[in-house]
Amino acid sequence: MGETLLSGLVRAGRRVDHLLVGEKRAERASELEERYGVAVVSNVEAARKADTLALVVKPQDMGDLLDEIASALRPGQLVVSLAAGITTAFIEARVPEGVAVVRVMPNTPALVDEGMAAISPGSHCSEDHLAEAEALMASVGKVLRIPERQQDAVTAISGSGPAYIFYVVESMIEAGVHLGLPRSTASELVIQTLVGSGKMLRETGTHPTVLREQVTSPAGTTAAALRELEVHKVRAAFLAAMEAARDRSRALAEGNG
Repeated sequence: MGETLLSGLVRAGRRVDHLLVGEKRAERASELEERYGVAVVSNVEAARKADTLALVVKPQDMGDLLDEIASALRPGQLVVSLAAGITTAFIEARVPEGVAVVRVMPNTPALVDEGMAAISPGSHCSEDHLAEAEALMASVGKVLRIPERQQDAVTAISGSGPAYIFYVVESMIEAGVHLGLPRSTASELVIQTLVGSGKMLRETGTHPTVLREQVTSPAGTTAAALRELEVHKVRAAFLAAMEAARDRSRALAEGNG
């Protein structure tokens, strides 16, 4: 996700001489310097020089990173966290008073500039800080402002959401193979169906129930398929799965608190 955000910023027109990257691995640092023309420095140097810091680490590594850079931070700086389950309160307790914090839940379609990011302000965050975080994430997709109490639900819906979609696509392709189609044919059929359906949802603004009903003729093939999905309680399974993801996000937050 760190490189995804970096490449998005470069494509969006951010000057590379205004970007710093913190990377400890020498080989990885050289790769990023060569690919994007950015300066790769230590985390502490980046924290000391930058006005805005994007922290893109695993949740379990956030505490150690904050311990490393806290002494280099100053009031008025903006810290944007992209770590799942890490609350703004967790970060604010470990940085100097007056450092602004914004919590972000991104997702992997940011790789193709179609990400969905939800952002929430911390207690020292001004409108300018929130707008900067918004502009940062807008370089790789859409951005939505939400209260922080909704972040666990967002993690379950859009943060983990691409995995659910890929799971459904994988299942449909396997079904196509089972029904006698070559795997390449099944893959092309399913992927384009997904792309086209998503475009219909976004561009028509029509409720998904209406779009589903438009495909479903009485006593037809689609109706027969949907009946099987209802019999196997697929809708209930999705709800249970997303509740489990939300609960896991809460547990991560508690574990880091």
